[in-house]
Amino acid sequence: MRILSLASGTLTEFGPVDVVHAAAAAGFTASGVWFDAATWNAATTRAVRNAFNETGIAPLEIEVIMLGNSVDDVMHRRLLDAGAEVGVTEAIVVSNEADVGVTANLFASLCEHAKSRNINLCFEFLPIFAIRDLSSALRVLALASPPNAKLLIDPLHLARAGSTPTDLESLPSTLFSFAQFCDAPATLPSPTHASLLEEAVHGRLDPGEGALPLRQLLDVLPQNIPLSMEMRSRRLRERFPDATDRAKHVYKTTTAFLQAAK
Repeated sequence: MRILSLASGTLTEFGPVDVVHAAAAAGFTASGVWFDAATWNAATTRAVRNAFNETGIAPLEIEVIMLGNSVDDVMHRRLLDAGAEVGVTEAIVVSNEADVGVTANLFASLCEHAKSRNINLCFEFLPIFAIRDLSSALRVLALASPPNAKLLIDPLHLARAGSTPTDLESLPSTLFSFAQFCDAPATLPSPTHASLLEEAVHGRLDPGEGALPLRQLLDVLPQNIPLSMEMRSRRLRERFPDATDRAKHVYKTTTAFLQAAK
């Protein structure tokens, strides 16, 4: 049975404890955690850990480490330390550093810290960041190369960066530890930075509601890796202002799609 997790971005306006409880109430078996460096403290760690213990669901990923610009290595390590105390197994990394070699060095250094915390560092490429496509992300991973360096696939970013599930077929299964999941139209009429950002944070669709090749993606990805439902959607926020109601909707539409895709 594949693990289904609720990404924190689906409930972006709620705190991490609320996300865990909503995920559990909806039927998810895992949940992601958003780390806000400005507000996270020891009490937050205890509260989030207790929420996972109380609900019995698993902590999956913590986010987000952003490399480049004003690199804050101390904050990144704080995130990994908090994630380890909560019990996550994955941490999401993106980069706004255009130099692949610099990104790889920063990433490799954090991989060492994450390894000591039993956390995989999952590199995500996004066309709204400097490391924007699959080929660039693979170069980063090849240069960094520690065993806990993984590739994170989001079907929206995969499509908008000009790739398809076929481009993943030759990659080793060990490169993946979990994947994100959502739907969207096949293309954007005007793929500007502004429209890509708008879609990424406000315009995602339920699985099966759009036209992304989700069934093909499921066929290519390892069958045992968890799926994290990242349903950042203004429409869902307006339709389901309650955290649990929104989580239940996402769980229902996801499980219906996965059942039909078998």
